[in-house]
Amino acid sequence: MTEEKLQNLRHSLAHLLAAAIKELYPDALPAIGPAIENGFYYDFEFKTPISDADLPKIEKEMRKILKGWKEFEGHEVSEAEATEAFSGNPYKLELINEINQRGEKLTLYASGNFTDLCRGGHVDDAKKINGDAFALTHTAGAYWRGNEKNKMLTRIYGLAFTTKEELDSYIVMQEEAKKRDHRKLGKELELFTLIDEVGAGLPLFYPKGAILRRLIEGYITEEQEKRGYLPIWIPHITKGKLYEISGHLDKYDAMYSPMKVDEIDYYLKPMNCPHFMMLYKSLPHSYRELPLRYTSTTTNYRYEKSGELSGLTRVRSLTQDDCHVFCESDQIETEISTMAEMIGETYKAFGFKDFWVRISLRDSKNKGKYLGDDAVWEKAENALRSVIGSTGWNYKEAENEAAFYGPKLDFMFKDVLGREWQLSTIQLDFNLPKKFDLEYTDKEGKKSQPVVIHRAILGSTERFMGILIEHYGGAFPLWLSPVQIVVIPIGEKQEEYAQNINRLLKEAGIRTEIDSTNETLGKKIRNAKTSKTPYFLVIGDKEMENNTATLESRDAGQVGAFSAEEIIQKLQKEIKEKK
Repeated sequence: MTEEKLQNLRHSLAHLLAAAIKELYPDALPAIGPAIENGFYYDFEFKTPISDADLPKIEKEMRKILKGWKEFEGHEVSEAEATEAFSGNPYKLELINEINQRGEKLTLYASGNFTDLCRGGHVDDAKKINGDAFALTHTAGAYWRGNEKNKMLTRIYGLAFTTKEELDSYIVMQEEAKKRDHRKLGKELELFTLIDEVGAGLPLFYPKGAILRRLIEGYITEEQEKRGYLPIWIPHITKGKLYEISGHLDKYDAMYSPMKVDEIDYYLKPMNCPHFMMLYKSLPHSYRELPLRYTSTTTNYRYEKSGELSGLTRVRSLTQDDCHVFCESDQIETEISTMAEMIGETYKAFGFKDFWVRISLRDSKNKGKYLGDDAVWEKAENALRSVIGSTGWNYKEAENEAAFYGPKLDFMFKDVLGREWQLSTIQLDFNLPKKFDLEYTDKEGKKSQPVVIHRAILGSTERFMGILIEHYGGAFPLWLSPVQIVVIPIGEKQEEYAQNINRLLKEAGIRTEIDSTNETLGKKIRNAKTSKTPYFLVIGDKEMENNTATLESRDAGQVGAFSAEEIIQKLQKEIKEKK
């Protein structure tokens, strides 16, 4: 089934849900019900409140009604006819008035005894709807039109697929996603927490979480320096004047209110670009220096609405592995190739193998709304096509998705559950160099304007960590695990020997803990497994006699008895290979 037909099926089920509600709750007022990813929803005003406990009854009624439905019959009506059909329903009347004011057609669609205001998009035959391939999942509060000043309605969510097998598979995946929820695992594994006294969207990281952050950011730093990127450092606050120059002060709505410093407005920085521009501008530059690759891993602060915050994936303090390359136009393709190669290498190391690239282009029918002349745009867009085409990666071109100051590449990655995340971005920019009057001396000795390429590999450390925790379910590969091995002496008799093994591991650069509690061996082993540590060593009398330790793996079970030197060699090899 095509995506369009699947959306039509899901929208048809939204109608079916509304029909069932009208049968069971005649005084309920239907508002709006679209198809959404993986299903549908419908908003209602109920005179008598309902809850999730009522959903099985509503589902049963939906299946009963479906048996009598055939095709969806649509016909155009006048405003008066539409108003009469929905008299007493303020939500439909508001929609009718808006549609009429826009000069659009008013259409009603009916199937069975149910009629709804709708622009269309249904199955051509209701018999094609599989009654076993949909399910209502939960209810939620939803303000009418998403405006908190409006009445709170009840939203009923449903899942819908073409077959029962697809539905069941998705439900299983959702259950697995709950187990992997990074908010739950973050607390259980002592990675991060959110504390009300600190503030919403401002995560704090325990030692294990801080180590994971350091490992992730350290990998990016190391890979960048291999490729000639130069580190810079920028402050976290700045005068408002900087954002006047960049244009963010008037157009960017996620900035926090200013603070007064010496009677001047200062802002927490929501992005890094203007700082990079000013640092470049502070020194003279020649074509011989280009490309100049500046990079900084630094935290920004953005005001996100409280209802949109979620663990690490939507925060108010976000750390970016930000990079800006200042180059000549004929260097664009080479620089983007370097960036794309690093992105591919990075996500392979972190265990993300399934991805595709969106090439975001300008609107070919309305080129006048973009900054820069046609020749520069065509060169830039062709450079993006050439780079991605040469990689063999899957990609799609999307018109009218470019920013007004340049085309871009968005990298879309799938995690182990098949969920898609937009992570890395490469953005060409002809706007900020102009706004900040950036220049360099070209081969002819004349002043020229550089092109700026924005690039973030991770997007943000916090969001990437949230995705990574869920991708691995907290069971990180050895090289990423905050604790790589736990040393477990059976009792006090083995304590001194175990401490010596632990010391040798630490000296070899392996992150280790020793469990010297008075718990039973079984409890110690369970604790090591619950913490999802990749390896643990069991040390008893036999190991002491043979000057060994028994190595056990989280993933493969018992590995065998080895000397400390052999264990170190094995772990170091696995860490180096980033298995």
